[in-house]
Amino acid sequence: MGNAGPIDEYVASMRRALRGPGSAKRDLLTEARDSLLDAAEAYEGEGLPRAEAERLAVADFGTVPEVAPGFQGELTVSQGRRTAALLFLSVPFIAFMWAVIWRVFPGSPHVDEIKPAWFGLLARTTDLLQLSVGVIGGLALLAFGRGARRVRRPARLTRWLALFVWIQTPLTGAMGLVLAAAAHGPEGFSGYLPGLAVALVSDLLSAWQLYSAAHCLRCTRAVSALSSTNLSAADPERSLSRW
Repeated sequence: MGNAGPIDEYVASMRRALRGPGSAKRDLLTEARDSLLDAAEAYEGEGLPRAEAERLAVADFGTVPEVAPGFQGELTVSQGRRTAALLFLSVPFIAFMWAVIWRVFPGSPHVDEIKPAWFGLLARTTDLLQLSVGVIGGLALLAFGRGARRVRRPARLTRWLALFVWIQTPLTGAMGLVLAAAAHGPEGFSGYLPGLAVALVSDLLSAWQLYSAAHCLRCTRAVSALSSTNLSAADPERSLSRW
Protein backbone atom coordinates (compact mmCIF):
# COMPACT_ATOMS: atom_id res chain seq x y z
CA MET A 1 0.00 0.00 0.00
CA GLY A 2 3.09 2.27 0.12
CA ASN A 3 2.70 3.22 -3.55
CA ALA A 4 -1.09 3.16 -3.58
CA GLY A 5 -2.86 6.26 -4.79
CA PRO A 6 -5.70 8.03 -2.99
CA ILE A 7 -8.32 5.93 -4.76
CA ASP A 8 -6.71 2.60 -3.83
CA GLU A 9 -6.28 3.76 -0.24
CA TYR A 10 -9.91 4.86 -0.12
CA VAL A 11 -11.19 1.55 -1.49
CA ALA A 12 -8.98 -0.37 0.97
CA SER A 13 -10.40 1.65 3.87
CA MET A 14 -13.92 0.98 2.64
CA ARG A 15 -13.17 -2.75 2.38
CA ARG A 16 -12.02 -2.85 6.00
CA ALA A 17 -15.11 -0.99 7.17
CA LEU A 18 -17.69 -3.19 5.44
CA ARG A 19 -19.06 -6.58 6.46
CA GLY A 20 -21.10 -8.82 4.17
CA PRO A 21 -21.13 -11.52 1.49
CA GLY A 22 -17.83 -11.64 -0.37
CA SER A 23 -19.21 -11.43 -3.90
CA ALA A 24 -21.65 -8.61 -3.10
CA LYS A 25 -18.91 -6.70 -1.29
CA ARG A 26 -16.53 -7.07 -4.24
CA ASP A 27 -19.20 -5.83 -6.63
CA LEU A 28 -19.90 -2.73 -4.53
CA LEU A 29 -16.22 -1.90 -4.15
CA THR A 30 -15.56 -2.47 -7.85
CA GLU A 31 -18.43 -0.16 -8.75
CA ALA A 32 -17.17 2.50 -6.35
CA ARG A 33 -13.62 2.23 -7.66
CA ASP A 34 -14.76 2.51 -11.27
CA SER A 35 -16.75 5.64 -10.43
CA LEU A 36 -13.74 7.16 -8.69
CA LEU A 37 -11.44 6.35 -11.61
CA ASP A 38 -13.88 7.92 -14.06
CA ALA A 39 -14.02 11.08 -11.96
CA ALA A 40 -10.22 11.18 -11.65
CA GLU A 41 -9.81 10.80 -15.41
CA ALA A 42 -12.20 13.71 -15.92
CA TYR A 43 -10.08 15.89 -13.62
CA GLU A 44 -6.94 14.73 -15.44
CA GLY A 45 -8.54 15.80 -18.67
CA GLU A 46 -8.72 19.30 -17.21
CA GLY A 47 -4.94 19.27 -16.79
CA LEU A 48 -4.59 18.26 -13.14
CA PRO A 49 -1.82 15.86 -12.00
CA ARG A 50 -2.95 12.27 -11.38
CA ALA A 51 -2.55 12.36 -7.60
CA GLU A 52 -4.46 15.62 -7.30
CA ALA A 53 -7.17 14.31 -9.65
CA GLU A 54 -7.62 11.23 -7.47
CA ARG A 55 -7.78 13.31 -4.27
CA LEU A 56 -10.49 15.49 -5.76
CA ALA A 57 -12.43 12.44 -6.97
CA VAL A 58 -12.31 10.94 -3.47
CA ALA A 59 -13.37 14.23 -1.90
CA ASP A 60 -16.34 14.46 -4.25
CA PHE A 61 -17.35 10.87 -3.52
CA GLY A 62 -17.52 11.41 0.24
CA THR A 63 -15.58 10.18 3.24
CA VAL A 64 -15.71 6.54 4.32
CA PRO A 65 -17.88 7.33 7.39
CA GLU A 66 -20.31 9.15 5.10
CA VAL A 67 -20.53 6.51 2.36
CA ALA A 68 -20.02 3.24 4.25
CA PRO A 69 -23.42 3.13 6.02
CA GLY A 70 -25.26 3.09 2.70
CA PHE A 71 -23.00 0.38 1.32
CA GLN A 72 -23.30 -1.63 4.53
CA GLY A 73 -27.08 -1.41 4.31
CA GLU A 74 -26.97 -2.98 0.85
CA LEU A 75 -24.67 -5.77 2.06
CA THR A 76 -26.94 -6.45 5.03
CA VAL A 77 -29.94 -6.84 2.76
CA SER A 78 -27.91 -9.14 0.53
CA GLN A 79 -26.97 -11.35 3.49
CA GLY A 80 -30.56 -11.36 4.75
CA ARG A 81 -31.78 -12.37 1.31
CA ARG A 82 -29.27 -15.22 1.16
CA THR A 83 -30.31 -16.49 4.56
CA ALA A 84 -34.00 -16.30 3.68
CA ALA A 85 -33.40 -18.21 0.44
CA LEU A 86 -31.43 -20.85 2.33
CA LEU A 87 -34.27 -21.36 4.80
CA PHE A 88 -36.91 -21.40 2.07
CA LEU A 89 -35.07 -24.11 0.11
CA SER A 90 -33.33 -26.20 2.76
CA VAL A 91 -36.11 -26.64 5.33
CA PRO A 92 -38.64 -28.28 2.94
CA PHE A 93 -35.79 -30.40 1.56
CA ILE A 94 -34.89 -31.64 5.05
CA ALA A 95 -38.54 -32.37 5.83
CA PHE A 96 -38.94 -34.28 2.56
CA MET A 97 -35.85 -36.43 3.20
CA TRP A 98 -37.04 -37.41 6.66
CA ALA A 99 -40.56 -38.12 5.41
CA VAL A 100 -39.11 -40.56 2.88
CA ILE A 101 -36.80 -42.18 5.45
CA TRP A 102 -39.59 -42.83 7.96
CA ARG A 103 -41.70 -44.41 5.23
CA VAL A 104 -39.01 -46.87 4.15
CA PHE A 105 -37.19 -47.45 7.44
CA PRO A 106 -37.84 -51.00 8.68
CA GLY A 107 -38.86 -50.02 12.18
CA SER A 108 -39.81 -52.37 14.97
CA PRO A 109 -43.46 -53.50 14.85
CA HIS A 110 -43.68 -52.73 18.57
CA VAL A 111 -42.45 -49.14 18.28
CA ASP A 112 -45.91 -47.67 18.94
CA GLU A 113 -46.11 -49.61 22.20
CA ILE A 114 -43.00 -48.00 23.67
CA LYS A 115 -43.78 -44.43 22.67
CA PRO A 116 -45.12 -42.23 25.52
CA ALA A 117 -48.51 -40.57 25.23
CA TRP A 118 -47.01 -37.16 24.49
CA PHE A 119 -44.88 -38.43 21.60
CA GLY A 120 -47.42 -37.65 18.86
CA LEU A 121 -48.05 -34.12 20.12
CA LEU A 122 -44.34 -33.32 20.31
CA ALA A 123 -43.73 -34.81 16.86
CA ARG A 124 -46.48 -32.68 15.32
CA THR A 125 -45.18 -29.59 17.13
CA THR A 126 -41.70 -30.23 15.75
CA ASP A 127 -43.08 -30.62 12.23
CA LEU A 128 -45.06 -27.39 12.52
CA LEU A 129 -42.04 -25.53 13.87
CA GLN A 130 -39.93 -26.71 10.94
CA LEU A 131 -42.69 -25.76 8.53
CA SER A 132 -42.85 -22.27 10.05
CA VAL A 133 -39.15 -21.79 9.34
CA GLY A 134 -39.67 -22.46 5.64
CA VAL A 135 -42.70 -20.17 5.55
CA ILE A 136 -40.88 -17.35 7.35
CA GLY A 137 -37.91 -17.82 5.02
CA GLY A 138 -40.23 -17.47 2.02
CA LEU A 139 -41.92 -14.36 3.44
CA ALA A 140 -38.57 -12.77 4.25
CA LEU A 141 -37.30 -13.58 0.76
CA LEU A 142 -40.35 -11.86 -0.67
CA ALA A 143 -39.82 -8.86 1.60
CA PHE A 144 -36.19 -8.52 0.55
CA GLY A 145 -37.23 -8.81 -3.10
CA ARG A 146 -40.50 -7.40 -4.37
CA GLY A 147 -41.43 -5.97 -1.00
CA ALA A 148 -38.14 -4.14 -0.47
CA ARG A 149 -39.70 -0.73 -1.07
CA ARG A 150 -42.19 -1.30 1.74
CA VAL A 151 -39.64 -2.48 4.28
CA ARG A 152 -38.48 0.66 6.08
CA ARG A 153 -35.73 -1.00 8.09
CA PRO A 154 -34.36 -4.01 6.21
CA ALA A 155 -31.42 -4.27 8.61
CA ARG A 156 -33.84 -4.85 11.48
CA LEU A 157 -35.65 -7.52 9.44
CA THR A 158 -32.30 -9.19 8.80
CA ARG A 159 -31.55 -9.17 12.52
CA TRP A 160 -34.95 -10.62 13.45
CA LEU A 161 -34.52 -13.38 10.88
CA ALA A 162 -31.11 -14.26 12.27
CA LEU A 163 -32.34 -14.33 15.86
CA PHE A 164 -35.24 -16.54 14.83
CA VAL A 165 -32.84 -19.03 13.25
CA TRP A 166 -30.62 -19.05 16.32
CA ILE A 167 -33.61 -19.77 18.55
CA GLN A 168 -35.42 -22.23 16.28
CA THR A 169 -32.53 -24.44 15.15
CA PRO A 170 -31.30 -25.48 18.63
CA LEU A 171 -34.89 -25.83 19.82
CA THR A 172 -35.82 -28.11 16.92
CA GLY A 173 -32.65 -30.13 17.45
CA ALA A 174 -33.43 -30.60 21.13
CA MET A 175 -36.99 -31.68 20.35
CA GLY A 176 -35.66 -34.18 17.82
CA LEU A 177 -33.32 -35.67 20.40
CA VAL A 178 -36.20 -36.03 22.86
CA LEU A 179 -38.27 -37.81 20.21
CA ALA A 180 -35.39 -40.13 19.35
CA ALA A 181 -34.85 -40.98 23.03
CA ALA A 182 -38.58 -41.62 23.52
CA ALA A 183 -38.58 -43.97 20.52
CA HIS A 184 -35.48 -45.76 21.88
CA GLY A 185 -33.23 -44.89 19.00
CA PRO A 186 -35.34 -45.90 17.13
CA GLU A 187 -34.14 -49.50 17.27
CA GLY A 188 -31.82 -50.37 14.39
CA PHE A 189 -31.48 -46.81 13.10
CA SER A 190 -27.84 -46.45 14.20
CA GLY A 191 -26.84 -48.98 11.54
CA TYR A 192 -29.25 -47.81 8.81
CA LEU A 193 -27.01 -46.13 6.22
CA PRO A 194 -29.71 -44.14 4.34
CA GLY A 195 -30.95 -42.73 7.62
CA LEU A 196 -27.44 -41.83 8.76
CA ALA A 197 -26.82 -40.09 5.43
CA VAL A 198 -30.00 -38.04 5.81
CA ALA A 199 -29.03 -37.17 9.39
CA LEU A 200 -25.61 -35.97 8.20
CA VAL A 201 -27.11 -33.82 5.43
CA SER A 202 -29.64 -32.37 7.88
CA ASP A 203 -26.92 -31.48 10.37
CA LEU A 204 -24.80 -29.84 7.67
CA LEU A 205 -27.73 -27.76 6.42
CA SER A 206 -28.61 -26.74 9.96
CA ALA A 207 -25.01 -25.68 10.58
CA TRP A 208 -25.11 -23.69 7.34
CA GLN A 209 -28.28 -21.95 8.50
CA LEU A 210 -26.66 -20.98 11.80
CA TYR A 211 -23.52 -19.79 9.99
CA SER A 212 -25.57 -17.64 7.61
CA ALA A 213 -27.61 -16.24 10.51
CA ALA A 214 -24.40 -15.38 12.36
CA HIS A 215 -23.27 -13.37 9.34
CA CYS A 216 -26.62 -11.56 9.38
CA LEU A 217 -25.99 -10.48 12.96
CA ARG A 218 -22.46 -9.40 12.06
CA CYS A 219 -23.81 -7.25 9.21
CA THR A 220 -26.49 -5.62 11.36
CA ARG A 221 -23.94 -4.79 14.05
CA ALA A 222 -21.80 -3.16 11.35
CA VAL A 223 -24.79 -1.08 10.19
CA SER A 224 -25.35 0.12 13.74
CA ALA A 225 -21.67 0.89 14.32
CA LEU A 226 -21.18 2.75 11.03
CA SER A 227 -24.39 4.73 11.46
CA SER A 228 -23.39 5.68 14.99
CA THR A 229 -19.94 6.78 13.83
CA ASN A 230 -21.39 8.82 10.99
CA LEU A 231 -23.95 10.49 13.26
CA SER A 232 -21.35 11.27 15.91
CA ALA A 233 -19.10 12.84 13.29
CA ALA A 234 -21.96 14.99 12.02
CA ASP A 235 -23.23 15.99 15.47
CA PRO A 236 -21.29 14.77 18.53
CA GLU A 237 -24.13 15.73 20.88
CA ARG A 238 -26.59 13.33 19.29
CA SER A 239 -26.63 9.58 19.93
CA LEU A 240 -28.05 6.80 17.86
CA SER A 241 -31.44 5.77 19.28
CA ARG A 242 -32.85 3.66 16.47
CA TRP A 243 -30.98 0.54 17.62
